[in-house]
Amino acid sequence: MWVMLAIVVGITGIITSRFLNLSAKKIFSAAGRALIQLILIALIISQVSTSWILTIALLLLMLGVAVFTSTQRIETVRWWVPASVMLGGVVPVVALMFGFGVLPVTPLAVIAVIGQLIGGTMSATNLAGRRIEQELSQRAGEVEAALALGFPENAARNLVGRPMAAEALLPGLDQTRTVGTVTLPGAFVGLVLGGASPLEAGLVQLVVLINLLAVQAITVSLLAMMLERKIGVRA
Repeated sequence: MWVMLAIVVGITGIITSRFLNLSAKKIFSAAGRALIQLILIALIISQVSTSWILTIALLLLMLGVAVFTSTQRIETVRWWVPASVMLGGVVPVVALMFGFGVLPVTPLAVIAVIGQLIGGTMSATNLAGRRIEQELSQRAGEVEAALALGFPENAARNLVGRPMAAEALLPGLDQTRTVGTVTLPGAFVGLVLGGASPLEAGLVQLVVLINLLAVQAITVSLLAMMLERKIGVRA
């Protein structure tokens, strides 16, 4: 397995450096970090199955890393912007899951589900933020034209930025629409391999996908509104 992984990482690095102008070091670094982080998280999770304190600490660590990553990707915003939009998306959806008894109140279940939601909202935040930034920069003339026509500044920025924000939901929409036909998600496969019936595994995966889509929609909407109003945007 290790030899195969090394070969695949090496080939990926060569392809990205030669054809995509992306340094192979980034591929090697990402693969190395993934290995170390998965080993660490496996060791940590094995210790948190009975500790809510460690569970909460791990979730805060996940959120902190997600916020740091998004702040690095969206260069014009302050750190509390991705933090607030991620929490704004994750908290109400998790509360709804707890309220209807969909999410078991156990440390491992909480880590698994909320961890997926945090990861999904980070990806949507990064994609939406970068696309809105790029469009507002490249189409600044259109924003100025709208201002000249009497549009409020947030409405002028909305005309350019909001369609780009919607694109951040496309990966989640495609994943949800094609689940079971193009891909078999990890939660489904893991449950089946763990002994659950395919029907039970499918229902759990459906819950995860729908809630992930809801989290991303809320997060992207909040981020778009904040960027349109220049809330938390560096001068």
